[in-house]
Amino acid sequence: MDDLIDLVSLTFTTDALKQRIPQESKRSIWGHIQSVSKSEWFQGGQNGLQPSLVVDTNMINYQGEKTAIVHGKRYSIYRTYFNDQSDTIELYLEEQVQDVERS
Repeated sequence: MDDLIDLVSLTFTTDALKQRIPQESKRSIWGHIQSVSKSEWFQGGQNGLQPSLVVDTNMINYQGEKTAIVHGKRYSIYRTYFNDQSDTIELYLEEQVQDVERS
């Protein structure tokens, strides 16, 4: 494992007005980053996804997070694959699109 990846979890607190306030917490893990395969990219595109990267890491590192930050870019974890022949899991990532206000 040769790359540092931040996994982001989201929790909620309640303010005085009983509004739910989201709070992010990050933790860093080691993983191996690679490109998605051509077939993954093609099939993801057919399903409205934009597959970008695959992170291979030890199963113990993943706790169900839905967001990852790799080299400063934010990604959604849209699927995982656990290989029962080893102790690793593949996290499939697509780049998150930020809303941009247009003038």
